Amino acid sequence: MNTHIFREYDIRGVVGRDLTEAVVLDLARSFGTYFRKNGARRVSLGRDARESSPRFRDLLVQGLNETGCDVLDIGMVPTPVLYFCLFTQDVDAGVMITGSHNPSDNNGFKVCLGKSTIYGSQILEIRDIALARAFESGRGALQVRDVLPLYHDHLSAGIKIGPRRLKVIVDGGNGVGGFVGAPLYRDLGCEVIELFCEPDGRFPHHHPDPTLVENMRFAIRQLKENHADLAIAFDGDGDRIGVIDERGRIIWGDQLMVIFSRAILRERPGSTFIAEVKCSQTLFDDIRLHGGNPIMWKVGHSLIKAKMKASDAALAGEMSGHLFFADRYFGYDDAIYAGARLLEILSATEEPLSNLLTSLPRTVYTPEIRLDCPDEKKFDIVRALTKDFQRTHEVINVDGARIIFEHGWGLVRASNTQPVLVLRFEADNEHNLEAIRRTVEDRARHLIEL
Repeated sequence: MNTHIFREYDIRGVVGRDLTEAVVLDLARSFGTYFRKNGARRVSLGRDARESSPRFRDLLVQGLNETGCDVLDIGMVPTPVLYFCLFTQDVDAGVMITGSHNPSDNNGFKVCLGKSTIYGSQILEIRDIALARAFESGRGALQVRDVLPLYHDHLSAGIKIGPRRLKVIVDGGNGVGGFVGAPLYRDLGCEVIELFCEPDGRFPHHHPDPTLVENMRFAIRQLKENHADLAIAFDGDGDRIGVIDERGRIIWGDQLMVIFSRAILRERPGSTFIAEVKCSQTLFDDIRLHGGNPIMWKVGHSLIKAKMKASDAALAGEMSGHLFFADRYFGYDDAIYAGARLLEILSATEEPLSNLLTSLPRTVYTPEIRLDCPDEKKFDIVRALTKDFQRTHEVINVDGARIIFEHGWGLVRASNTQPVLVLRFEADNEHNLEAIRRTVEDRARHLIEL
């Protein structure tokens, strides 16, 4: 078993190479053993649209049943629906079969115990169970249930749409978010134009990752052709959102956080908000300006959710489009729900979406920049960069190295899901942005090449 499949907050690998049928079956037995050791016996099981997911579902059912766990199979659903089951169904744990936004030949597993996604040492405990093959035994049962209508009704009841009728493009990217999100927004009273909302695990039109500008080009074109108010795009498993305003410009995760935090602070003054280290300084400053308490934290859905619970935060967010609403919701990342909350805000005003951000100070920034870097080197490189820059700069090392310059900042961190370093930069003008980027990126590339 390739131990590199065990990541910080989930398990992922290439189908047929890392994730063979034998490996997946042993992983299922490991999940079941871990659940049993922690007092959990009834497990909800969901899957995404990847071609390998139905077979992995069968193997998960077999392995979980063999360890004495009962399985509630909720079928092909977005990851947030699997999380929804943890709060609304009679289950003790959950497993989502998904490769998220990774290439179509990848797949993986998000594992939940109780109402929380496990991570870190808990993932390593599952690894140790798998390597030792010390599995529990028993006989579990299988039940199949369609929970999508319950999820749909719950979200519909919790959203307060205003008088303005909105026209919205929904780009599902052939993942599992579109066929759930588009009908919901339509039932909320929006005019919805669907784009690639049919699930297809080959992702034939574009890769379902809304953080990459090239993947948003279809939605931008449709928005302009149809004079829509906004476009909403989902990643492969529906837990990350991408948004485009009426001008065809992408609104990044930290900018969405500004819009949502202002709305929440009007209702809940003094609320706490968590944003990860790639987010703009303008977000943290804006939350403070409006009376909120911002916390900078680590990247990763499990890590964010744990910090939210510990700090009683109303909302958390990542640049990648993970948005976690505890305000009026359950506290997990749900792109479909985040889209509905944005529609709620926009439907209560006659202003275009772009106007909701005009008061922010102007900065220039890069999108996420990914440098290929072997898994076995990436964390060492970040440690070396941190030590190097600490000689001359302030470095925030809550997750990677966020290096503070006079006119901006640069970030280098190791991806927890891919063999890459993730870089991002922000400054007060293009000249300073380029200087900061060149200083940091050149040193990172040099270390990669050593």
